[in-house]
Amino acid sequence: MGEHRRFVTAIVADTVGSGLFMPITLLYFLAMTDLSLVQIGSALSLSAILTMPGAFVIGTLVDRFGPRLMMLGGNLVQAAGMVAYLWTDSLLAVALWTALLNVGRQAFWGSFGNVVTAISAPGEREVWFGFLQAVRNLGYSVGGVLAGIALQVGTDVAFQAVVVINAVTFVVAFVLLLDVPDHRVAHADDAPVEGWGVVLRDRAYLRLVVAQLGFVTGMMVLNFALPVYAAETIDLPGWVVGAIFTLNTALVGLGQGLVVRGMTGQVRARMMGLAQLVFVASYAMFVVAGWLPVWLAVVVMLAGSAVYTFGELTGGPVFSATAAEAAPDHLRGRYLGLFQLSWGLGGAVTPVAFTWLLAHGDTTLWWVLGLVALVSAAYLQTLPRVLPAAGARVTQRAPEPDAA
Repeated sequence: MGEHRRFVTAIVADTVGSGLFMPITLLYFLAMTDLSLVQIGSALSLSAILTMPGAFVIGTLVDRFGPRLMMLGGNLVQAAGMVAYLWTDSLLAVALWTALLNVGRQAFWGSFGNVVTAISAPGEREVWFGFLQAVRNLGYSVGGVLAGIALQVGTDVAFQAVVVINAVTFVVAFVLLLDVPDHRVAHADDAPVEGWGVVLRDRAYLRLVVAQLGFVTGMMVLNFALPVYAAETIDLPGWVVGAIFTLNTALVGLGQGLVVRGMTGQVRARMMGLAQLVFVASYAMFVVAGWLPVWLAVVVMLAGSAVYTFGELTGGPVFSATAAEAAPDHLRGRYLGLFQLSWGLGGAVTPVAFTWLLAHGDTTLWWVLGLVALVSAAYLQTLPRVLPAAGARVTQRAPEPDAA
C-alpha cells in the first residue's frame, strides 16, 4: 500500500458499514415499515431511476475538481441519507432517502476508478483493482458477520443499530480521505475543449457499458435476491443470509489475488465471459437448494455462493481495468461516470425485477438470470473487434522500460 495506506483504510471503513447494511436492506424495510416486498423493491428502483442522471454530473465534476473532493462529499451525503432511514416509514420516504444515498454512492464510486488508475501503472491495473476489491470484501465480511447477528436478534433496536453503525463508518472514511492527494489531471491551456459529446459518440465504449450491464445484473443477486430467496422463499434460518454474505466477502478477500494470477495472460473478453458462465452454474445450484431438506439446502446454498463468488472474482477486476484503460486521461471522469451508470441502471431495474420474479415462482428468477448471463457471455466475445482494451491480456506488472 505504501503512501496510499489512508486511501485503502478509508475503503475498508466505508465497506464495513456497507457490508453491514446491504445484506439486510430489503429485510430492514420489511421489519421497520408496513410496506410489502414489491413496494419496497419499487421504491428502491424509483430512487435509482431518479438519480441515474447524476452519473453525468458526477463525471463532469470529477474531471473539473478532481476525484478526492467528490469522494469526500459522497461520504457525507451517504451518512446523512443513512441517518434519515431511522425515521423512514413510507414508500415515498424510502425512495427519497435512498435517492440521496445513491447520489452519495455515485460521487464516491464514480471517483474511485479515477484514483485507482492514477496510483497504478499500466500493466498493474488488474492487480490494483483486484487488490482493492479484496480489501473491500474483507470490510464487507466484517459487516456481514454483524448483519447475521442483527438478523438473528431480529429486534427493532438491532436493525436501528445497523443503520447507525453504517452512518458512522461513512464519517470515518471521510476523515481518512482528508489527507489523500487530489489526483487531478492537468489540462494544457491550448487543449481543445471536450465534453460529454465525445464520450457519447464513442460507440466502442458504449458497447462495453452495455456488456457491463449483464455483469451488474449478476452482481446485484447477492444484495437483492439471495437474502429474500434464502430467508423467505425457501425458508432457511436467518443466520444463513449473513453466512452467505460473509462467505462471499471472505473468499473475495482471500482469493482475489490468486484468481488474478491465474488469469494472467488470458484475453480480458474471455475472462469477462467466463464470469457470466460461472454465475449460471451458481444459479443452477440455488434452484436445486429449493428442492432439498433444510440442512442440505443450507449446504448447497453455501456451496452455490462460493461458485457465485468465483464469477465475481473473475469479472470484477477485468471489467474495471478495461473501462479505466479504454478512457482517455483528460476525460476519464466522464468515461468512468458513464461506466458507473451501468450500476445505476442495474440498481434501478433489479430490485423491482427480482422481487417481482420471486413473487411469481420459486425458480423463475434463476431461469431468467441464467438466460441474461448466457446472452451477455456471447456478446462480450464481440468486444475485442471494436475495443482494443477488451482484447488485451490480463497482466500483473507494468512493462519493463526499454533498455537504453
